Amino acid sequence: MEGSGTLLRQCPLLLPQNREGTTYEGFVTAQGRDFHIRILLPVDFQLQNARIECSWQLKKILHGYRRILKQRLHSCPDLVSFMVELKTILEIALKNTPDLHIPRPPEYYSCLIRDLEILGWNKVVYVDTGLATIKLKAEDSCGRQHLITLKLNAKYPAEPPDCVVDFPVQFAISWMPQNSLIDIYNQFLAALESLKEFWDAMDEIDGKTWVLEPENPTRSATRRRIAVGNNVSVSVEVDPRHPRMLPECYFLGADHVVNPLRTKLNNNMHSWDPEMGLLQNLKDLLEIDFPSRAVLEKSDFAQDCGICYAYRLDGTTPDHVCDDPRCGQPYHQACLYEWLQGLPSSRQSFNVIFGECPYCNK
Repeated sequence: MEGSGTLLRQCPLLLPQNREGTTYEGFVTAQGRDFHIRILLPVDFQLQNARIECSWQLKKILHGYRRILKQRLHSCPDLVSFMVELKTILEIALKNTPDLHIPRPPEYYSCLIRDLEILGWNKVVYVDTGLATIKLKAEDSCGRQHLITLKLNAKYPAEPPDCVVDFPVQFAISWMPQNSLIDIYNQFLAALESLKEFWDAMDEIDGKTWVLEPENPTRSATRRRIAVGNNVSVSVEVDPRHPRMLPECYFLGADHVVNPLRTKLNNNMHSWDPEMGLLQNLKDLLEIDFPSRAVLEKSDFAQDCGICYAYRLDGTTPDHVCDDPRCGQPYHQACLYEWLQGLPSSRQSFNVIFGECPYCNK
């Protein structure tokens, strides 16, 4: 390729991988650091159609500069010019990226290793190669496994690490420069116990009822859509701080089935007992037994959409049901809206469409 000698001078660690000179692989250097990169050129060497593959570190550093890089690809006459531009942009990005350009002092590593030894390596699940990200594991008093991810900056322990947890509430740590990882871990354990009743209630729902949504709930999920019967469900939003209190309830299904449930909830609301479990309270208020996982399958009450013939569509499930007791066919809201929009007999009032059921024509 023309200018390959100049390219070698600019990027001595970037080498051609084929005779045609359409594939280059190696490293680009900036601020004394080498970053892996691969460049795939079309046969006509037009840079605007080139593809660039790079390591996740480089991708993260250049994330905010993607538009500029795309412009440079379109405007540079050859690969040499582009690599000069890329190195300039990378230098700027490294200067503007927190912590990446700050070398961690030896005291950082010695302090961190000491803290990990005091904490106990048996609690460590993961440590990255730069000793900047650490994952710790813990069990609550009910034996549930939990993880906390710590992202440490170069000023640790003068500054606390960022903590990432799968909690339904914010997890804020108190930190002093003399603190260590064991202080964070103890605060993590205390937070787990404060959420014990919430997770007990959600685990009981997950274990004893058919939960339609979410399919694989995280520990931070506060909502459950529970099957009540054929194409009828109740969505409950539990307050993680007060899991024994009456949750927000929203019924989904045909009106002739849902309305009696709403009436029972309103009439029996006064008898909610905070000393009883959430699930038992819901059964008593609604005067029902939820379909059992031991007796019924999910398919017994979770039908596919009558229009697209799928159960899950873009993360949603069929939650609009025909009101006719002899039909009761469920639909995705998006499918039903599109169907009714295409019918000449449908009428619309603001954002509500009135029309015939695609299944029974009622």
